[in-house]
Amino acid sequence: METRNPNTATLSAEPQFYVWDGHRCAYEVCRPENASGMPIVSLHPIGVGLTRQFWARFSREWCDRGYRNPLYHPDLLGNGDSDLPCLPYSPTDWAAQIARFIETEIGEPVVLLSQGASFPIAVELAKAHSDRINAIVLSGPPAWGVMTQAANPTQQNLNWKLFFNTILGSWFYRYARTDGFLRSFSIKQLFDKADDVDREWMEMLRAHSRDIDTRHAVLSFLAGFWRRDYTEDLESLTQPTLAIFGEGASSISKRGKTDPAEKRVKDYLAYIPHAQAQIVPGRNVLPYESTTEFVEATAAFFGRQNLLAK
Repeated sequence: METRNPNTATLSAEPQFYVWDGHRCAYEVCRPENASGMPIVSLHPIGVGLTRQFWARFSREWCDRGYRNPLYHPDLLGNGDSDLPCLPYSPTDWAAQIARFIETEIGEPVVLLSQGASFPIAVELAKAHSDRINAIVLSGPPAWGVMTQAANPTQQNLNWKLFFNTILGSWFYRYARTDGFLRSFSIKQLFDKADDVDREWMEMLRAHSRDIDTRHAVLSFLAGFWRRDYTEDLESLTQPTLAIFGEGASSISKRGKTDPAEKRVKDYLAYIPHAQAQIVPGRNVLPYESTTEFVEATAAFFGRQNLLAK
C-alpha cells in the first residue's frame, strides 16, 4: 500500500506576486517538507472561473504521496488574482509572462504541467526558452487536427473587434457564468461523469468569474487567438513529453471532435520526437476528475526521466 504523508506540505495561504510588462501577476507555491528536485510549473486552462486553483487537488495528492518536487501555480494574466487588463491575449503573451516568472521567482529549469488548450503556451515556452523547460506533461491536450490547423487571423481579429470586445461579449460572458450554463457545459464537454461536477468545482467557477474583467482572457480564447498550425514546433520539441488522455477524451471543436483517445495517442507519438502517452480514466479535466490516476502517471514519467524527488 502506498505510504502517504499528510500535512507535510506548505501551501501559501495568500498569493505571491511578481511584475511582468507592468502588470502584477499572482502565483502560489506548494512546497513539500524537505522540498527538492526539479520544480513543477502548472499552466491552468482558460475558461470561465478557471485559475491556478484548478490544480489544488493535484497539489494535495502529490504532496500526500510524499513527492518532494515543489509545485508552482501561477495565474495567467487576465485570470484569478493577476491583473485583468483588456487585451486580446495570445499564447505568446502568456509564454512571455511565465518565462519571466521562471526567471525571477524560480531561477532554475522546470517541468511544465499543462491542461488542455494551454498546450500552445507550453509550446511557445519550449521553443523560446528551451534551456528553462526540462520536460512537459500534458493533461488532455487538443486533438492533433486542432493543434495543426491554422485559423484565419483576419477572422480572429474580426471576432474580437465585432463581438467579443463589445457589449455583446460582455452580455455573453454574464450568461456563460450562470450556474445553469456552467453546470451544463461541464457535464457535456468536460467531465466523464455528471456526479463529478461537484460543489467544489461549481464554487470555484463562481468565485473566480465574479469580476466581469475576467472575461477578456476567456473571450480572447473563444476568438481563437490560440489557434494556429503548430506542426513545425511540435515536430521540433526536444523536451521529453508525456501526453495523458482520458478514456472519454472529446473536443469542442469540429476538427478532431470524433478522435478517440487511442487515435490521439497515436498522433502524438508519431509526430512529437520524445513523446510518451498514456490513457487514464476520465475525460478532459483529468487532474480534477481522475486525480489519483493522473498523479500516478505523472510521477511514473518523472521517475523514468530521473526527475522525481521522494
